[in-house]
Parts: sequence; C-alpha cells; structure tokens
Amino acid sequence: MAFFVVWMFFFDPKDWQQSYSRIQKLNNLQESEQKLTQQITETQNELNLLQTSAETIEKYAREKYLMKKDNEDLFIVKSR
Repeated sequence: MAFFVVWMFFFDPKDWQQSYSRIQKLNNLQESEQKLTQQITETQNELNLLQTSAETIEKYAREKYLMKKDNEDLFIVKSR
C-alpha cells in the first residue's frame, strides 16, 4: 500500500508536482489574458475616437509621433 502511495505522488504522470505547476501556469495565463483583453479594449476605444474626430487625430499625432505644424516649435519635457 505504501508503495502505491509513493508511486502515485512522485512517479505517476499526473503526480502532485506537475499538477501544481500546471495550476500555476494556468493562473499566469489567465492573468495574461485579462491584461491583453484590457489592452484590446483600450485600443478599440482609441481607434473609435480616431475614426470619429479630426481633433483627436491631431492630438494623437502630436503626442505619439511628436508632429508639429510648420510655424510651431516643439519642446519635449521629460520628468525624472
């Protein structure tokens, strides 16, 4: 009987160590899925704003790509 218990805990393909590591991996994947879902939602909202408003497109271009008009000077302030 003791041999059977030892075998099941340590040598079986579905032993407790592998089960625990699989549960940990599953939890990590679920967290990653939540983060990616949130990122997709934010990106879709940003896309909707860009498709509906010219002002939003201008603001996006200025902030993300540091674009400016010909008669403007651009100052970049970096915080520490």
